[in-house]
Amino acid sequence: QRQPEGRPTIHFYHISITGTLDYMIYDTLNNADRYASLHPLFPRAIEFLRSKDLPALEPGIHVIIDKQMFAIIEQVSARVREAAKLECHRKYIDIQLVLQGRDEMGWKSLSDCQQPLDAFNSEKDIQFFTDHIDTWIATHANEFCIFFPQDAHAPLVGTGKIRKVVMKIAVDPI
Repeated sequence: QRQPEGRPTIHFYHISITGTLDYMIYDTLNNADRYASLHPLFPRAIEFLRSKDLPALEPGIHVIIDKQMFAIIEQVSARVREAAKLECHRKYIDIQLVLQGRDEMGWKSLSDCQQPLDAFNSEKDIQFFTDHIDTWIATHANEFCIFFPQDAHAPLVGTGKIRKVVMKIAVDPI
């Protein structure tokens, strides 16, 4: 459900099959300062998301801090839920901010993913899964999701065009 500006933070909590408590974050850009203390590079990422003319940036990779933080501008046609595959990352945390359109991002605790599509690709920092997606988050313009390494996620689902920025932030900054 879409949250108006200024509403409380929404976290999706889940106790995995291994008994661990997993969660992911969904909120609006106006509330992004709430998360600045979660990682040493989050304040810089939030500053970038607020200070740049993101709609004017060309699709592609924009380096902010070499190998520690970069932004990927995506502008693609949305896919249907049935075509979405869960993915996870080990080296980078994602902050996925929708700029235009609506991205119904799928989520599942990585500890509950039992059906890998392939082995983890350390060069690309990604692994895909064919597991059923537990939760769908309808994310609109100026709303974001933060996906940590324990979060499997399936982005770019919906109808029409989606334009977004994916901040990639090193889990262990140099």
